[in-house]
Amino acid sequence: MSERSGSTGTGTEAGSFELLDWGLIGSVAVIWGSSFLWIAVALDAFAPGLVAWLRVLFGAVTLFMFSGARRRIEPRDRFGIAIVAVAGNAGPALLFALAQRDLESAVAGMINSATPVATLVIALALGNRAVGRGHVVGLLLGFAGVIVMAAPDLRGADAPVMGIGLVLLAVVGYALTNNVIVPLQQRYGGLAVVAHAQALAAVLLLPFGLVGLRSSKFEGGAFLAVVILGILGTGLARVLSATLVGRTGPQRGSVVTYFVPIVAILLGVSVRNETISSIQIFGLLLVLTGAGLISRR
Repeated sequence: MSERSGSTGTGTEAGSFELLDWGLIGSVAVIWGSSFLWIAVALDAFAPGLVAWLRVLFGAVTLFMFSGARRRIEPRDRFGIAIVAVAGNAGPALLFALAQRDLESAVAGMINSATPVATLVIALALGNRAVGRGHVVGLLLGFAGVIVMAAPDLRGADAPVMGIGLVLLAVVGYALTNNVIVPLQQRYGGLAVVAHAQALAAVLLLPFGLVGLRSSKFEGGAFLAVVILGILGTGLARVLSATLVGRTGPQRGSVVTYFVPIVAILLGVSVRNETISSIQIFGLLLVLTGAGLISRR
């Protein structure tokens, strides 16, 4: 294995984004763009602890159906898997479920888009210097675009301090995971890494799930929402995201979260007959410009 492929600072592909990279970004953005809605629907009937446990459980079960997920993890890498399990799966699953009891999904989605910036900060703290000046400008420009796009939906939104704090904590977990998962993905593949991490996360969240059963009621719509959330948003999308980060590096790969609000806006227009304001179009242009800078070699 080359020195580059074992680094937490770079991916296996240091050049400009390829068609596969953009395909991964689009796929993950579409899935994650609807995840906040599925969480909200599930919380209508299920307690936060039960939602968190079920989503990682369904994600792990789905992934282990594939033979590639059952690759043995070497002892030297099990601590890294544990970090991914806690910081990237169990923690955020529980934190988002708790936060969205009072926090509107639009606000949660906007805060989640801080992940690329947080990923960069943690990368710099860990001593990684793989990202260039143009990439930093792109990251900041993209985040500004996300805020501009979300502004019309955030006016008058319910944004309790506790909920915001929980989502920010989840963002830190995602950022740490993006920096840790690179060498693991390059060594075992995203499928195996995410499957093992989610299996461990399901074990860790089991007590929260059992306690949550007491204050939950079964509803078909809520159950279907958490199944979709688990199989797609927690299972498949995390594998695709890990593959992207392993290819392009933690800072550039995390740009996928900038496209989540775009998906949410497009879904609102096409499904709910909502309209796009001029300020949102301007924000979209900022995001695309930032993404263009980040995608460069």
